[in-house]
Amino acid sequence: MTETIIDLIRHGEPVGGRRYRGHAIDDPLTEKGWLQMWHAVGDYHAWQQIITSPLERCQSFAMALGKQHGITVIVEHRFKEVGFGAWEGLSHDEIKIGRTQEYRSFLRDPVNHRPQGAEALDSFIQRVGSAYAETVTHYQGQHCLIVAHAGVIRAIIAGIVHAAPIGLYRIKVSNGGITRIRHNETGGMLEFLNGNLVD
Repeated sequence: MTETIIDLIRHGEPVGGRRYRGHAIDDPLTEKGWLQMWHAVGDYHAWQQIITSPLERCQSFAMALGKQHGITVIVEHRFKEVGFGAWEGLSHDEIKIGRTQEYRSFLRDPVNHRPQGAEALDSFIQRVGSAYAETVTHYQGQHCLIVAHAGVIRAIIAGIVHAAPIGLYRIKVSNGGITRIRHNETGGMLEFLNGNLVD
């Protein structure tokens, strides 16, 4: 089997500061957010395909990058962020301070203590995992870039390293950070996390 390389980049800083957006809040990138993403990729453009979340904070950069380097971009709706239900639109401080017990319960066990109306974590992992597996199969032997969200990247990493869903939020994914996964006949290998492609 030839190697398949999948790079994943998290969107940069969105308008509105640190808050839970899930997939109902579709904020655009700030100027800083754009810079974070362009800095992470630099002049690198070795991808044969770009796949993006449908949300603007991902898709706008994916389309700009694809246009700049003549790389085809497709939108994969299963790569949208996890739904946070009642937390969507609220800042991190509003949750930490205003809903302290709820927040602590979520951190201890994000599988069984979801925000009200939130997407079930197992369902989220399943939808992301199926989209990722199809990407690896469809683009076998190629080098692809997925433009997505922290939750999506966490779910993919957890699948690669066989981590339990309860530990998903123990993985830090930085704005504009790039993760690389290399696939061969033995499966996927996490090569790096929160890197960039600038020499």
